[in-house]
Amino acid sequence: MKQLTTAQQQREILANNLNELLELKRKTQADVIRDTGFAEATVRSWFSGEKYPRLDKIQALADYFNVPRSRITEEQIDGMLKVSQLVSIPVLGDIACGDPITAEENIQGYRDEVADMLPTGNLFYLHCKGDSMAPTIPNGAYVLIRQQPDVEDGEIAAVLVNGDTEATLKRVKRQGSLVMLMPDNQSYDPYVVTPDNPARILGKALKMSADL
Repeated sequence: MKQLTTAQQQREILANNLNELLELKRKTQADVIRDTGFAEATVRSWFSGEKYPRLDKIQALADYFNVPRSRITEEQIDGMLKVSQLVSIPVLGDIACGDPITAEENIQGYRDEVADMLPTGNLFYLHCKGDSMAPTIPNGAYVLIRQQPDVEDGEIAAVLVNGDTEATLKRVKRQGSLVMLMPDNQSYDPYVVTPDNPARILGKALKMSADL
């Protein structure tokens, strides 16, 4: 039989979970207060374990952190996935010229991954827009990229084009000194890299998540 928790234990479990989620999502209590519109004293009382929120507020917190409601209210049991085992991988949006690739200005969100299942290196996600790489990578898919300056011939890479402002996914093909960025969808033309039409490889595509 599951042991019942006291009101104080429930408050402590909730506070521990909320503080773990803050670290995971790279947020602060001030962010939660600003983004949800909840009163500062109320939010801080939840995170300190002094008070327990109503059900509608728990749901609002779950929606804010993009987790099930149980992740807010239930103790994390041994043998189940711990928050410390999750890593937030940035999803890149528009690239600001001159900034490091994963600078805050370039990040449009984060996706959580289990740390033990991730490769080494600096990782980020790209959100595929369009069908130039279909059927290999459908429109709307998220593609995990490991940052590296080059890839092997025939591999799919994240490539910076249009004056270092747009990251695109293409298959890299080389013929002698000629470098071409090839779409898998034959309805699209190759992108031929030239001094007037430059491109820079950001990293290698490792895996795709097709949860649109």
